[in-house]
Amino acid sequence: MEDIRQAPIGVFDSGVGGLTVAREIMRQIPNEKIVYFGDTARVPYGSKSKDTIIRFSRQIVHFLKTKGVKAVVVACNTASALALETLQPEMDIPVIGVVLPGAKVAAETTKNGKIGVIATESTIESHLYNRVIQAHNPQAEVFGKACPLFCPLVEEGWLKDPVTVEVANRYLEPLLATGIDTLVMGCTHYPLLRSTLREIMGDKVNLVNPAYETALELKALLEEKGLANDSQDIPAKGKYQFYVSDAANKFRRFANTILPIGVEDTWLIHIEDY
Repeated sequence: MEDIRQAPIGVFDSGVGGLTVAREIMRQIPNEKIVYFGDTARVPYGSKSKDTIIRFSRQIVHFLKTKGVKAVVVACNTASALALETLQPEMDIPVIGVVLPGAKVAAETTKNGKIGVIATESTIESHLYNRVIQAHNPQAEVFGKACPLFCPLVEEGWLKDPVTVEVANRYLEPLLATGIDTLVMGCTHYPLLRSTLREIMGDKVNLVNPAYETALELKALLEEKGLANDSQDIPAKGKYQFYVSDAANKFRRFANTILPIGVEDTWLIHIEDY
């Protein structure tokens, strides 16, 4: 019988944003194998209804389970906010999202109690960040701002383009005016805009990257459940597998600009079959 500890971690996102989570898992838990799925045919998730997001997420988790994963990371804030509570009781393996780890750190590290959250429209409207932050820090004031144009700009690769800087200024000015000292990058695409966000927000605002916090939470969870892979001799070939629902070549090119490894193959699958 195959050792469950050597099974891969399933990671999924609406597109390329979740690669920021995969990147942190590679850095923080280098022994783990990853099966990544990007739903590039149906991106963006941020403007879709809760029922649709739950249906998409179920299909993706069913696909990941065919790959024998031992845990699933919902590396998409929208799916974490809208589908995670439904998915968790349905699964016989651990499923974690990206909202809780980031919100918890923001609640614990703010000094003046004013926290900004930038995310997709669905995530902001779900108020999940507000609820989690205030559960950990009841005095905290949370200022949410939907930034729907950030995802397409990132997917286009316009990370430092003047258009992106202009859009970021328009989105962030109202948040700056509130006097926040902490800003949660509440969408997995947004850490790729970190340098632009940093320039606009200044050094006094702490930027919270939920991707990093999620990798640390995953590491603790695997150790706690006896699922951590302690094997040192993992063959490089096949350690990280990438699947998408559309535009495999475009995805692979983008992945190669942000991941610490070279992505040679990206497989196309028909996700509606799952």
